[in-house]
This record gives sequence, C-alpha cells and structure tokens, in this order.
Amino acid sequence: MTQSSVEPKTSAEEAGDGSPNPAGQPWLDRYFHISKRGSNVGNEVRGGITTFMAMAYILLLNPLLLSGKDVEGSALAASAVITATAFAAAVTTLLMGFVGKVPLALAAGLSVSGVLASQVAPQMTWPQAMGMCVVYGVVICLLVVTGLREMIMNAIPLALKHAITMGIGLFVALIGFVKAGFVGNGGEFMPPVQLGATGELSGWPVLLFAITLVSIFMLQARKVPGAILIGIVGGTILAAILNAIVDIDPKAWKNGPPVLEGSVVSKPDFSLFGDVSFGGWGDVGYMTVGMIVFTLVLAGFFDAMATIIGVGTEAKLADEQGRMPGLSKALFIDGAGGAIGGIAGGSGQTVFVESATGVGEGARTGLASVVTGLFFAACLFFTPITQIVPGEVASAALVVIGAMMMQNARHVDWADSSTAIPVFLTVVVMPFTYSITAGVAAGVISYVAIKVAQGKAREIGAFMWALTGIFLVFFALHPIEGWLGVG
Repeated sequence: MTQSSVEPKTSAEEAGDGSPNPAGQPWLDRYFHISKRGSNVGNEVRGGITTFMAMAYILLLNPLLLSGKDVEGSALAASAVITATAFAAAVTTLLMGFVGKVPLALAAGLSVSGVLASQVAPQMTWPQAMGMCVVYGVVICLLVVTGLREMIMNAIPLALKHAITMGIGLFVALIGFVKAGFVGNGGEFMPPVQLGATGELSGWPVLLFAITLVSIFMLQARKVPGAILIGIVGGTILAAILNAIVDIDPKAWKNGPPVLEGSVVSKPDFSLFGDVSFGGWGDVGYMTVGMIVFTLVLAGFFDAMATIIGVGTEAKLADEQGRMPGLSKALFIDGAGGAIGGIAGGSGQTVFVESATGVGEGARTGLASVVTGLFFAACLFFTPITQIVPGEVASAALVVIGAMMMQNARHVDWADSSTAIPVFLTVVVMPFTYSITAGVAAGVISYVAIKVAQGKAREIGAFMWALTGIFLVFFALHPIEGWLGVG
C-alpha cells in the first residue's frame, strides 16, 4: 500500500476524528479508527481489561447499597442485583464502544444507588424506584438532545459542582461506615451516631473492614493499578481464612460468612429485568416525585460530562475547547444508561472515571470499551464468587470512593465566604441528613442569599433563582401542607 492509496472521507469516518482511513486496513481498525488514533489492538485489549479490573468492584458494592427494604418491606435478592448490575454495565459499555467509539466504560453509579436506597425506596416500592431511574434517564437524554445539559452545567457555579461531588463522597463514605458496623446509631438518649453499635468496636468482621480499608489506601499510595479490587480480593481471602480458623458467629457477618456454597458458575438471575412500575406516584405526592427525579438527575448529571471530557483529554481525543469526536453520542449513551439500568433492575448507569486507567494503558478507541463490556457480560455467570465477599470488606471500598471524591476540595477557594459557606453546607448537610437533595438545596439557597447580601444579585442568573424557589418550597413543603390542612 502506498501513501497515496487512500479512500475518500465518509461521514461515518468523520465521526471518528476527522481524518481518512487508509484502504486495505482490517475492518476492526477502520471501524474503531485504531491506527488513526495512534493505537493498536493490543493496547485496546490491555486497556479494556485494565478498566474492567479497576471498576469490577461495582459488582460487589451495588448489591450492598441496594440491600435495604422498600416501603412495603421487600428486599432485592442479592443474586438478582449482581446479575442486573453486570448486565446493565455490559450493555451500556458495549453501546459506548460500538456507537460512541471512545474508551469509556459505564456501570451503576454509586451516587444514584445511594439515592435509591436512602431516599427513594423508603417512600416507594423497588419497581417504582427503578421506574424513577427510567424517567431520569429519559430526562437526561432530552437535555442532551436539546442542548440544555450544557446550558445547565454552565449555569451552576463551579464551586457548587465540586461541592456536590464532595458531598456525595461523604454520603457514600458514611454508608460504608454504617454498613460495616464501624458507625452505629446509639438510640434514645445516646449520640445520633457513635463508634460501632455500643460505643466501641466489636467482632472480627469490623476489624476486617478496618484492615481492608487501610490496605486499599496503602495500595493507592503506592499507585498500584486496581488497588480497590486487589484490596477487596485480599480482604475476602483473609476473611475466609479467619472464618475457617476462628469460631465466628455466622450472624456477625452482615451478609453471611465468606463461604462458597455450591458451584462457582451459575445461571444469571434475571428476575429483576423489566420489573419496573410507573404507577402509584400519587400516593407519594407529585412534589416528592419531582424532587426524586431532580435528585437522581443531579446524582447522575454533573460528574459525567467532566469525566467524559477528562478521560477524552487524557486519551488525546479532545481539543483545547474540550471538544472531542462522539461527545454528543457519549453524553446521550450516558443518559440512556439511567433508563437501561432501571429496566435491568440494577440502578442508573453512568461513565466511570476508572476508564482513565485503561487510557493510561494505551486505550484510545471504543474497542477498549467493547473488551470491558464483554468482561462484564462474562460476570453474569459467576455470581456465586461475588457473593463470597463479606459486606464489611466491600464497605471499605465505599469509604475509599468517598475519599477519592473529596479530592475536589482542592479546587475550592476557601478564603471566599460566598464560595466557602455554600460549599461547606452542601458537603455536610448531605451525610448529616442522609439526603443529597437537602445538601444541594442548602448550598443553592445559601449561595443566592450570600450573593444578595453582598449586593451581587446580578451575578446569580435566572436558573439559580429558579432553583432557589424550588428548594425553598422543598424545605417548607411540610409546614405549608400542615397550614393548608392537606398534609
């Protein structure tokens, strides 16, 4: 093949990076633009495997987050949640690979799952909660199609965007501490939260949580790839050994002792697939439903664009303005992940920042995402292995994720009160109230109030004024209903 032997540029090829494909290249290379992006099949496969290893922990954490009971007292079967998590991650990541053609992997968003477990399920059934995921996913897709997603992103002050991420990080970390039994509720006449269930730590499982947590932090400090997954695997092995040599009460483990029962391989449990309900919202209250959808949109909204651009930049796909090939497709697939996850029964899907680990290994195209998606698909048949992991060990990863999300604090100007106070309120109100909505509301209202006090009302913007009005109604809804006699 000579340098002059090139095919005319087609619209399909232009969707890659704007340069033509040399004739005679294999279909795989032409479709994913592998050579044009300075990569090769080996790099893509290695990058896809690395990304999977870095984010495989979601198969353990998502069932842990969704382990609570709904308003009717029903709980989701762990095997079904694992299947739904793996299936939704596989579908959305494969879509990102084949359609978006970028090295981005998706899975259940921990922030979305946290909202479902703490705010939605206590007021709705699980099928209705998954219906909320479908709705929020459709809303985000509409925002992408109409161009409103970027407008809204620009309207929210940057400091509040960082605060939302940090607040969700503390919220997720608190869930991890509580799930592990490291933090407990003292009950009446006792502190609202305390060390353990009795004011002190007790039992081997809690000790294993602490060991796993410290081990993962140590691995991260050494910049070991896949530190979270390695820590979980190591903690599980240690738990199995300890359980075999020490007489530990089986009830001491949050989700049973770390013992493999039966075969390593099993049939996928698709019992949650399609178990979605859109009825009965009137019983909850349409204002509450609106707030739930708004919270889910927030939880799955802000990190995605930054993650997509950040990973795209690292892969040298984005230009100086942050534009990159397939951006609109990537944003749309990320939004569709909410609906796909809801239908599958495994919570809304979103782009994972761990995709950057694959990029670090040389991934530059959607082929890496295809590899990651295929690995998630393979996990459908290995549910028994994931169920060995003790809840205490998996909880350690939640705390680690929370710590990683807190790194956004470095972007905040803490010397500026108009920034520091709203950020502080957003960050602390989320875990203290167990509500992401309340945290965002506190941040937005305080931001507007301080700007008005400083005589800078013109800097606020129409969208922030509208949000302030909505959140004031949110906080005052109960007393207003009581005053009107409709509560």
